[in-house]
Parts: sequence; structure tokens; C-alpha cells
Amino acid sequence: MEFHRVWNWYSRESVQKAILEVAKNREVVCVFRDGSFGKRPDIIQYPADILQAVANGTIAFHASVERWTQPMKLMAGMTKQELDSLRQGWDILIDPDVNDFEIAKIATRQIIEALKDHGISSYSVKFSGGKGFHIGIPFESLPPKINFQPVSTLYPDLLHKIIGYIKWYIRDQLKEAILSLDTPMNLSKRIGKPLEEITDSEGIDPFKIVNIDLFSSRHLFRLPYSLHEKTMLVSLPINPDHLEKFEKEYAIPEKVKIEEKFLIPKTKLHNAEALVIDALDWASKYKGEVKVEISKQKVVKRKFISEEFFPPCIAQILRGLPDGRKRSVFILVNFLRNMGWTFDQIEKRLTEWNEKNYPPLRANYLRTQLKWHFRQERNILPPNCDNLQFYPSIGVCNPDIFCKRYEIKNPVNYPLKKLSQMKKSKLK
Repeated sequence: MEFHRVWNWYSRESVQKAILEVAKNREVVCVFRDGSFGKRPDIIQYPADILQAVANGTIAFHASVERWTQPMKLMAGMTKQELDSLRQGWDILIDPDVNDFEIAKIATRQIIEALKDHGISSYSVKFSGGKGFHIGIPFESLPPKINFQPVSTLYPDLLHKIIGYIKWYIRDQLKEAILSLDTPMNLSKRIGKPLEEITDSEGIDPFKIVNIDLFSSRHLFRLPYSLHEKTMLVSLPINPDHLEKFEKEYAIPEKVKIEEKFLIPKTKLHNAEALVIDALDWASKYKGEVKVEISKQKVVKRKFISEEFFPPCIAQILRGLPDGRKRSVFILVNFLRNMGWTFDQIEKRLTEWNEKNYPPLRANYLRTQLKWHFRQERNILPPNCDNLQFYPSIGVCNPDIFCKRYEIKNPVNYPLKKLSQMKKSKLK
């Protein structure tokens, strides 16, 4: 009975077409009912390949995240250089794993919103057939080169940075959304983990509840419209707008219609460039992978210093910018924090500043950056005045007489020196 059900599903011409569309230029591996895998490497090119595999006991088809010029030349133990020479591209696949279907929906929604925040329209979503969902962005959405290197050769490092950045970007919102669903104690019961395993000093850790894995080369994912080898449900692409209403029963093979697609490029190319840039920027600032000299000091509680004492560069930034806005967020948050401004004061001032920018930054981006900085145990000074990546390249380094006279090295020194000189003048 089970064989006939599987055969009937894969005999549908629309199913074959949908599977082969995504399987093109990928390594494809057969998966059997007991979860074991067929030989590697392997490919499917024609409907007959699918039916032959099913006749041999295949239930599911898994494919590589990477796309290859010649998948059948892949073998175990290949060097990165050898893999790079065969790889023609790779897709961004995000797989939030959690043992609770409602939490899986919440995590998927947060990831979708993050992608939309970064201007990505080419993402697609599918039910995995098991516990949750996969979110995909096709390779065509990525820029072709970064620092003169073909993006096809930057796997898996660039993917790891992108996923790391997305996790950082959604952390606070995901935590709030999960807590709105249930209490920490009930959450631990829902996912089958002790409370102490999902909490830290700041409460629940969303990524101890939802796991988002990093992939290595030749990682496989279940193809869209493949059956799941354990549940016998369809790995079903869905309309992201219908995510919250989706139920697993919609993926019963007999109920499925072939409508949505997964990882198929849409008309607009390279619309993930902003995400890539932000991910690389995040990695360089916060992961230490690109060395940027950042001075740190212990948290010093200063009295509030008002804008009238700010240096020319900060004053110019606060008038609004057409370019360098994200670098300016980094400058402003650290500068204002060193001026004794509170979280609420900085958030209010940055919101006002952002309204003067053309175009303005996303409000969610500002708040995420601000929260990250205030989680740090040590104050971070803004970049020094001679850092060419910041003030000169943004076009705001216009030192006044005071800057030159006292040889100001960092914007923070300007108001402190000015107040010090005023105090000395009063004592005379």
C-alpha cells in the first residue's frame, strides 16, 4: 500500500517537473524509508530517473545546497580548491530547527521579516515535511563578486557570516515573539528541554530553543515536493503570507496541488547585495574576522553632555547624510554613550537623525544596533579621527580651530577637552 502511494505521488507529471527544476546542476541523493542514503554522488535528470529510484525503494530526494558544473565528479576528501573548481554557485538555505511547530512558525516569520528589511524579494519558503520550514534565497540574488573574488568560491564562509548576521539581527525580536507564545517553563516542556538549558542570565536564549545550523560543503536538503522519508508528508513550498495558517495536514500527498516554487530565481537579480554587505560589515565589527582597531574602556558613568559641545564631525553627521549612514550609526551610538546619554535618549536622537537621512535607515536596524551596543560590558570608543574608513570617507572630517589647537585624536576627546578648558577659565 505504501509503495503504491509513493509511486502515485512521483508519477504525477507536475511533481516530476517541480523536482527536476530544482535538482538541475545539483548532487541528488536518494533516501530510503529507514533514513539511509543511496550512493553519492548521484543525479536525476529525467522523469524516468525519479521513477527508477522509487522502484528501487526511494522515498525522498535530497539535493546539495551547492550547484555544480559536473556533480558526478564529486568525491569524498576533495580539497576546497577542487570543490571550488566544480562549484558554479550555492543558495542561501536557512533551516530553523525546533521541536515545536508554532515556535517554528515564529522563527520562520522573524527570518522572513529580516530578509524583507534588507530588500530581498527573491526568498521562498517551504514546509520541510517534518518539524518546521526552510527559507531559501537563490544564488542569482547574490552579487557575482566580492573583493574581486567570485562568490561561488566563498562557500561556506560567506554563508556562515550571513546566517550569523541574521541570527544576531533577529535575536531580540525572536526572544520577544517566543515569550509572547508561552512562559519559559512551558516553553521548556514544549520542546523537551530542561529550563536551565534554554535560559541564561538574561532569561531565555532564543537560539537554545531554535537551532540554526551552519552547513559545510556538500550539505543536502530535502527537495521541494519530495516526500519526507519518515512522515510521508510533502516537503511543500508555501506562500509566505500564509505561513501562520499552514497546518501539516495540508502536506498530505493526496491534498497537495503544485503551485508555489522554492529556490527558483525571480526576475530581479542581485537583490541580496544589501544583506551580504551588512553581514560582512557585522562580521568585521563584531566577530573579529577582519581586523578593525576598536578602542575599549571600562564603563564610566559620565554626566550628560549636550550637543552644543559636540565636535564638527558629529554635528555634521547629525544633520543627516545621503551616504555612510550605517557607519555613522556605529559612530553615533558609541559617541553618545560616552557622552553619558541613556538608551532612551540615544534611541530618540537617532530616530530624529534618521528622518533627516536620504534615504532613512530601517527603524529595526537602528534598534538592533542600539541594543547590541548596550549589551556590551565595556564602552566602545568611536573610531579615531584618522580612521580613513569613517570620517574622511563619509565626508565629515572638517576640523575646526579647537580640533587643530588641541590635536584631537578621537571625537570623544573634543567635548571633554572643551569642558575642561571652560572649567579652567572659570577658576582663573
